[in-house]
Amino acid sequence: MGYPANGAADKPLKFLIYGRTGWIGGLLGELCRAQSIDFEYGSGRLENRSSLEADIAAVAPTHVFNAAGVTGRPNVDWCESHKVETIRTNVVGTLTLADVCRERGLVLINYATGCIFEYDQAHPLGSGIGFKEEDTPNFVGSFYSKTKAMVEELLKNYENVCTLRVRMPISSDLSNPRNFITKITRYEKVVNIPNSMTILDELLPISIEMAKRNLTGIWNFTNPGVVSHNEILEIYKEFIDPHFSWKNFTLEEQAKVIVAPRSNNELDASKLKKEFPELMSIKESLVKYVFEPNKKKTGA
Repeated sequence: MGYPANGAADKPLKFLIYGRTGWIGGLLGELCRAQSIDFEYGSGRLENRSSLEADIAAVAPTHVFNAAGVTGRPNVDWCESHKVETIRTNVVGTLTLADVCRERGLVLINYATGCIFEYDQAHPLGSGIGFKEEDTPNFVGSFYSKTKAMVEELLKNYENVCTLRVRMPISSDLSNPRNFITKITRYEKVVNIPNSMTILDELLPISIEMAKRNLTGIWNFTNPGVVSHNEILEIYKEFIDPHFSWKNFTLEEQAKVIVAPRSNNELDASKLKKEFPELMSIKESLVKYVFEPNKKKTGA
């Protein structure tokens, strides 16, 4: 249900967004401009409580969005050797922002991760049985995922927080190095495992609508269904580059070239689909929001 304390119904929307320099934070700003929603980016550091309080006092937002965080550059392996920095932002910072927002009766839309699960006996690969919002995370292979699972558990106690479990985010900007499609087209070899994924072009506008509805709690923030690496690359070949080719390797082979294991899972998106019946399946969304627009651009 909607969080009651916002009082947003009787005053115009004003969003305070953290993560100005990040991918999702930047896209959120573009969406707000397109929808004529008043917004400002936070200038405070998440772990610095007084700076967050100053931002909120200056901006007087109706809602706060957290798209800031440490994922590591070039990938989550960075977190394995920068554990304190990862904790500072992903745990201390996120909790501080949630706490400051709660004190002021503000909904916090928190872009979190679904990379806190892995296929298991109760949720086998290919079974179509996805992890639900109330399931306990079972993947602690990377320090990044470990901190994200910790903070999700603690945030359950904050009734003002809307936790969105994003996975392997994809957008129509195929030049963006953070884009999952861009990543796998540039890898020398890829594994081939079905996964739940998030098409940002479809789902970020939904997150703004969730804020308007003052929705809180945990949400699997992925398109329904799964898609594998090879399936994506086949569509990429069909729409973008007919000469594209790639090589696969096994999880065992992958393990030799990465520091921390990676999460592979299916999330059950039925809660989100019930709230937003128009939500497209992952493969439909990929074609409509990512590949069709790029096909027109390239004239392929």
